[in-house]
Amino acid sequence: MVEAVLVDLFSLPANLQNNIQGLLCNTVETIEKYSSIPAPFVYVICCQRQGSERNGEKESLLPALSVFQSLKKRLEVVHAPNTAAALYTIKQSLDEKDLSIIKVIVPTLRKALMKVYIDHLFTAVYQFEFEDLQVAYDCENLKIAEPQSEGQTLPIQDMALIQSEIQMYLESLPSLKGELTILRSSLIPDDIFLHGFTTRAGGISYIPTLSSCNLFSSSKRRDPQVVVKENLRRLANAAGFDPETFHRVKVDHANAVCVMGKTEPDSYDGIVTNQKGITIAAPGADCIPVLFADPVRKACGAAHSGWKGTLLGVSMATVNAMVSAYGCNLKDILVVLGPSVGPCCYKLPQESATEFHRIDPKCVRLFDSANPYIDIRRATRILLERGGILPENIQDDSVTDQNQNITFCTACHPDKFYSHFRDGTNFGTQIGFISIKD
Repeated sequence: MVEAVLVDLFSLPANLQNNIQGLLCNTVETIEKYSSIPAPFVYVICCQRQGSERNGEKESLLPALSVFQSLKKRLEVVHAPNTAAALYTIKQSLDEKDLSIIKVIVPTLRKALMKVYIDHLFTAVYQFEFEDLQVAYDCENLKIAEPQSEGQTLPIQDMALIQSEIQMYLESLPSLKGELTILRSSLIPDDIFLHGFTTRAGGISYIPTLSSCNLFSSSKRRDPQVVVKENLRRLANAAGFDPETFHRVKVDHANAVCVMGKTEPDSYDGIVTNQKGITIAAPGADCIPVLFADPVRKACGAAHSGWKGTLLGVSMATVNAMVSAYGCNLKDILVVLGPSVGPCCYKLPQESATEFHRIDPKCVRLFDSANPYIDIRRATRILLERGGILPENIQDDSVTDQNQNITFCTACHPDKFYSHFRDGTNFGTQIGFISIKD
């Protein structure tokens, strides 16, 4: 069932743009006649002509559409300087209304073009179906191009122009939720390593649970990769690393580790390097982003440690990779646990809690309950110490000085951090990152 209709009038000739009222009436009449719901939301894209007043133009269209009372509050005319700006504006409205099934009525000439824009600006959460504009209007004036064959792709230069247009538009957007903030550990020497843990401020993601510096995109979320890439660009500028040499773990909630320069596994939760200028990172939105640094051998690592990865020993697996690949000494490796869900909030079923109880009973609170509280941070520390990491070389929530503690509970601080546990499936993600300075 179509929830919204997008009508692309952006590229119409000037004479048709000037007679847009008639075109809209024909379109709306078609929509009302054939739509599976009484009055879907309708978005009309128009070219923003220089010197025009957007609100004035919009108001001038409404009298012509007055016969369609059911659409009076469901029609939005979007005047924009380019297609990227128009589609992003419409996406914000769709997300606000939680709509995801969209019919696109588009001139045949622009169908392939529009599909590229949509592929970049939307994710698999949304479903699109396309209809030729001349079919919708049954108007000879709108047959402005011969039909293109199905599956026809745009030339590479056109694809590059679209990507550039989208990038420039996203770069122009203001940051949300304040300035971009990076948390840093005093344990890792900043004369050798560049590192930090991100918070949720300073990006452009606008959906409440993703706002604003979300750094992960997936087919199940509404934040597209281009927005995450822009958030990463802003982080890189603030932190001082090159986003083109940025590598993030491919999360599998297990204990595989990638050694930079060797064959990359299909998925892995740990990554290590001794190459200067390469920034490696691990995500976290309750799971622990763990950073590793050896100032003697000048090597570093990052790991994603959720409850499964913790039980599987992903942190020690990352340490062992540094030892075997770079000759690191266990006594020299520094480990910092980033923002993650704390024992104050995190619960697991009894069966999983039993595994943590075996590591140490202090890792579980209210063990006899159906869903005991779990301390994955304590479990991580214990496993690291058992593996040979010195207690004083581990920084976690046991640090009592609040000016030094960076292992905040993500679930307890909605203003600072994302939390899957707190926010549900459409959650944002922060990261821990580290690199060796040139």
